[in-house]
Amino acid sequence: MNEKHDLPGLKLRLEAAFHLKSVLEGKPFAPIAPDRLAESRDRALANRMVTTALRRNGQIDAVFKEVLAKGVPQRAGILEAVLRIAVTQLLWLDDIPAHSAIHLGVESARADKRAGRFDKLVNGVLRSVQRQTDQFKALSNDTLIPAWLASQWSKSHGADTVARFAEILVQSPPLDLTLKAADPDLIAALGGQLVLGPSVRVAERDAAVADLPGFAEGKWWVQDVSATLPARLLNAAAGEKILDLCAAPGGKTAQLASAGAEVTALDISADRMERVRANLSRLHLDAEIVVADALKYTPGPVFDAVLLDAPCSATGTFRRHPEVLLHRNAEGIAERVTLQRKMLAHAASLLKPGGRLVYCVCSLETAEGEDQIGWVQKALPDLELVPVDADELDGWGTPLTPEGAVRLTPAMTLPGNIAGGLDGFFIARFVKKPA
Repeated sequence: MNEKHDLPGLKLRLEAAFHLKSVLEGKPFAPIAPDRLAESRDRALANRMVTTALRRNGQIDAVFKEVLAKGVPQRAGILEAVLRIAVTQLLWLDDIPAHSAIHLGVESARADKRAGRFDKLVNGVLRSVQRQTDQFKALSNDTLIPAWLASQWSKSHGADTVARFAEILVQSPPLDLTLKAADPDLIAALGGQLVLGPSVRVAERDAAVADLPGFAEGKWWVQDVSATLPARLLNAAAGEKILDLCAAPGGKTAQLASAGAEVTALDISADRMERVRANLSRLHLDAEIVVADALKYTPGPVFDAVLLDAPCSATGTFRRHPEVLLHRNAEGIAERVTLQRKMLAHAASLLKPGGRLVYCVCSLETAEGEDQIGWVQKALPDLELVPVDADELDGWGTPLTPEGAVRLTPAMTLPGNIAGGLDGFFIARFVKKPA
């Protein structure tokens, strides 16, 4: 690669293109690191380019069908990613004039050996997009959700809800924080508002997360409001032995430890658990950290409660991770359903008689959620469903299913009509029958 470092804006666009290329190839999105782009404003713009391109992926596909008669050339290095970044800029970002976006798009292609031979194609495509800006900006949201998911979700959640999902997908979500303790002065300093329980929503912020009031003092942690509910519904008591299975990134562990429980936090990823350990240290909270395969962890039925945040498709997190819509397929979801059932059975074996189990997934798939209740009732008769009451959700009855489980979707309106939506989640609570 031959970068022209003296051309303002080129380096960050190349970083964005390489980052987008890796996500399109199946890797999860992670923000561009400071060692790749030193300036925080450059990183913010590059990350916004990537996430916007991912949110608008279906519409960009529609643009390509109009302006690329033969499709995007294959085996052309970062060409497709360069085009997607540049189209995103022309249609949905207003950081620089169109002529600069086109020029930097062409130079980005030229900076890559395999993409460089298509520089005239890039110039032609982008100028065509510029001429049809109004037409392309008016593209329907119908293409934003992959067709197979849209069909599946229409059956389980309704067509109107899926249309709302598409609207939500192109919006940047707010920042949700969980407070260790109620603190009106801290909420005011954060410019936030209470959502549910200890959750505070910060709709707008200028500072990085680590620079917000209360971070250094360990007064809160980042956690979507949906993700707070499983630990809340476990009703942890001081001194109880509680296992947090698949604990990373650690928000639920922090909730349980804050309640005074003796928490064992387990996850298979050593790197992710190091981050959990560091976060607990910042929060001045304690938990036993175990790095292990959950299915091979066999201390016996020693826990008063188990929180199983099972590996899942994570389709409910598309507000923050739009790439999940590109990476998921029906076969992968079916494999996760099988794994979830193994983990449910194993989690039950770790409970004392009378112990409580909360099962949750950040998924919108009924196979990973509602359908698992029926499987538990047939395959694990020693587990009994314990319905959730609206009072346990501050009187918010909207997410309750007829069986008494909790089904959250990004389209739901939070109490008080608080804007910004929430992640999709499914939560079910069980108790292990006495022997």
